[in-house]
Amino acid sequence: MAMAIVASSFYACTDNTKSIIDTSNNGSYKVYTLNDVTEVQNLIADTIIGTSAQGQPVGTGHFTFFSLKNRAMVPLTDSATSNWDVAFRGTTILTNAGTSGPGMGGAYMHVGLFADVISFNADSTIRTDAAPVYAIKTGSNKGWYIYDGPNNLVTPIPGRVLMIRGADSKLYKLEINNYYKGGVTPLTTATSAIKLSTQRYYNFRYKAL
Repeated sequence: MAMAIVASSFYACTDNTKSIIDTSNNGSYKVYTLNDVTEVQNLIADTIIGTSAQGQPVGTGHFTFFSLKNRAMVPLTDSATSNWDVAFRGTTILTNAGTSGPGMGGAYMHVGLFADVISFNADSTIRTDAAPVYAIKTGSNKGWYIYDGPNNLVTPIPGRVLMIRGADSKLYKLEINNYYKGGVTPLTTATSAIKLSTQRYYNFRYKAL
């Protein structure tokens, strides 16, 4: 079901001054922080350059690297460094450790509400990437999303929170809200062209723990 985009703004107070933060989603890449929660809009995860014989999207093969600590994208040239914490390509998400990078990263999946998570669960095992198996599992209903094959749509599973250990061991909780440009999942009746051109745009929120 498509969600309506609502234009909204909030005030952030800094040194007795107020600055307006535009929280609306117009399809452009944007990062902002309110009440210690950082929102990332439309982070593109591998540009689609065509389709396979089976009609599946084909991308450039490059990951998009992101620093949770610095709240910013990291150049591809820094992919072999500890400057990034998570990386995105299609529905695959890397953490900076193991086969993916030199950092001390890792992750596990928590089932519950984002707002209720206040710390890492001591009983949970933080996994590291060991390609082709990753700390954040890929595949429909195996990790953070469900893939509707007949309609070619990816939908995040409610209540799946990614518990991330950054490259420098800092801890975060992260929730993916949408996989499409503008934060709106296309209707099942939308054309294949629309579904392909608007996918792989991550909209997510995270908070340091």
